[in-house]
Amino acid sequence: MSGHQPVEPICVRINEAARMIGIGRTKLYELISTGELETVKIGKATRVTTASLRELVKRRRVAN
Repeated sequence: MSGHQPVEPICVRINEAARMIGIGRTKLYELISTGELETVKIGKATRVTTASLRELVKRRRVAN
């Protein structure tokens, strides 16, 4: 064993973000457009921050 811990991504692709929280791409894009999810543009690629995914779930869990 090399002792290296797996690195948790700080941002993920759109499809992966939708899969992580169990929603479709359309709903994910709605959440992005309303500002509920934070994205990062890297070149032409759009990524969703995993921190914003966690915060969304946390906010929604507290609200219900």
